[in-house]
Amino acid sequence: METDKSRPLADRMRPKTLADFVGQAHIIGSGKVLRVAIETGAIPSMILWGPPGSGKTTLARIIAATTRANFVHMSGTTDGTADIKKTVELAKQDLRLGTKTILFIDEIHRFNKAQQDRLLPHIENGTIIFIGATTENPSFEVNSALLSRSRVFVLNKLDSEDILKIIKRTKIIIGAKAAKYLADMSDGDARIALNALELAVSIGSKLTIENLSEALQRSHLLYDQGGEEHYNIISALHKSMRGGDADAALYWLGRMLEGGEDPLYIARRIIRFASEDIGIANSLALPQAVAAYQACHFIGMPECSVNLAQAVVYMAKSKKSNELYEAYQRMQDDIKNLPNEPVPLHLRNAPTKLMKQLDYGKGYKYTPNFKTPESAKQDYLPEKVKGKKYLKS
Repeated sequence: METDKSRPLADRMRPKTLADFVGQAHIIGSGKVLRVAIETGAIPSMILWGPPGSGKTTLARIIAATTRANFVHMSGTTDGTADIKKTVELAKQDLRLGTKTILFIDEIHRFNKAQQDRLLPHIENGTIIFIGATTENPSFEVNSALLSRSRVFVLNKLDSEDILKIIKRTKIIIGAKAAKYLADMSDGDARIALNALELAVSIGSKLTIENLSEALQRSHLLYDQGGEEHYNIISALHKSMRGGDADAALYWLGRMLEGGEDPLYIARRIIRFASEDIGIANSLALPQAVAAYQACHFIGMPECSVNLAQAVVYMAKSKKSNELYEAYQRMQDDIKNLPNEPVPLHLRNAPTKLMKQLDYGKGYKYTPNFKTPESAKQDYLPEKVKGKKYLKS
């Protein structure tokens, strides 16, 4: 552990060798592909995919240190094409002197297609070794061309025992029960655990479960993304919007975002709400929700928080109707009871002579050719559900 207390504890505790690295034995354990690549210096370009606090940045730094390569750290949220160009030029100079450059791009999924494409020739000709880090599925968020030139290594969420090891290495005196509580409640994120521990110590708190709980809430709101509270809060958000309480909806939105929830998850729930609870009462609700999703995808947190706030308030204040939702449920019941009702002959296409001979399309009324809706009237449902009304209006 380094003693420079001007730096955050989480940064000071960052391991510098594979021997000190905690977790991820499935990719860097003895004999594993990545471990062998690091030890032999044959580092491929790669993408490290894993949850926050699982060690992606740390592992990239260890790879650079072990292989004695230059390490350039960029961010998909703040850096761009000009930064790539500058790094490549310096990497070319260093390569002529025999030193490789590892270009690490955190949140690579934030780079657009053009920015990702700028990396390709320099990866292919060996100017740089690319290491990308992402919390998002690279199959959806990384260009196929870049993906095909990179090995994907999946990092798992750290378990409580891993977090306990990291806590013990801080040399901070903490009771076993308090340490276990902190390890359990950090949800596999070493950074959360260390930040909470540092905050509790800095304000002079005794390291009790109660004080650590307060520190967790203050440094990273206590919010279990996979547990009961996750579902409780999204339920509260949904019901607040349904009940028209915009202030409550904003509060529950804030609880989720400030607690580290994926904004795209919230945006997807708002899209569902727009059709389930508003539906045909306001046809603009769905485009508003989809626009919020796109905004989240384009700019990410924290900037997209206001986009979600706009959508949540809009949904809460909008006129509501669950007619579509209930109509779909009634239709589902009929399909379950009568799953294979044949399409009426007059509604079928008849692209072949045989089909015409079998009366496919016979008797169909082409609506534009009729002057009134009444004269164009015909049945569109199968025989056994003929005349069924799923919509109330």
